[in-house]
Amino acid sequence: MKTRSDELMMLLAVVDTGGFSAAAEVLDLQISRVSRAVTKIESQLGVSILNRTTRRLELTDEGRQFVEAVRLGLQQIGQAEEDIITRGELPKGRLRVDAASPFVFHQLVPLIQPFHQAYPDIELELTSNEGLVDLLEKKTDLAFRIGPLTDSTLHARPLGRSRLYIVASPDYLARRGIPHKPSDLAHHDTIGFLSPKSLNDWPLRGFSHLQANMHASNGETVRQLALTGNGIACLSGFMVKEDLAMGRLISLLEDDKLSHGAREQINAVYYKSSAVAKRISVFIDFIQPKLTL
Repeated sequence: MKTRSDELMMLLAVVDTGGFSAAAEVLDLQISRVSRAVTKIESQLGVSILNRTTRRLELTDEGRQFVEAVRLGLQQIGQAEEDIITRGELPKGRLRVDAASPFVFHQLVPLIQPFHQAYPDIELELTSNEGLVDLLEKKTDLAFRIGPLTDSTLHARPLGRSRLYIVASPDYLARRGIPHKPSDLAHHDTIGFLSPKSLNDWPLRGFSHLQANMHASNGETVRQLALTGNGIACLSGFMVKEDLAMGRLISLLEDDKLSHGAREQINAVYYKSSAVAKRISVFIDFIQPKLTL
């Protein structure tokens, strides 16, 4: 008896979520059905795909090879089905997109109306999360990640780099003076991030980890605090370029800045086996040349 594609998709969900209960929740199925599907696959293959412990599941060597082949095969099947269905038509269907709120506000929102005009049959769902979301758990098709990537199971498409700027408002600088070297920041009010702490490693020569006077959990909140004169912040160009051009914020310590750090990287990420690949590709193709990173 041959294994059905829906059973293989259950296996991938177990591997990607790390457990049967998590996979069942993502797939909206009973745990017993997911467990039976994986057991059936192992029985037909005559090998163990997963090593089961009380704490976690791990792929066996045979299982890792099999899962990679299944993932590629299902991706090709899904793409072939979508190509047939949408041949001669514009892509259609739901596309769930996630990014940190500043990227949503400053980069995606201005492009949504022209995208909808170009692809009226794609139903967009935008979410914003400050931390990294699990695409499977959150049922997300496409996410925009700022900084280094760590998840090797995701396909990544580089979108470019967004320079970091050390910024403060003219009002703040008029009251407190302009810092001329990184060590001067010790005598200023600074605004940092609650998490991850790596966002408080400012790209300045000889500058150690920031000990900020105030912290926020959201890049847009940090921007608003800087705009209203609360202190000096380090923010990505994709959210402050317009502020700098309009004089609402002033760029500081340019001669001491380090460039090309990992935090400048912007990537679009999605699962390689995604069945909505065409919707993902047209969305990225549409927005990439219009981004102001």
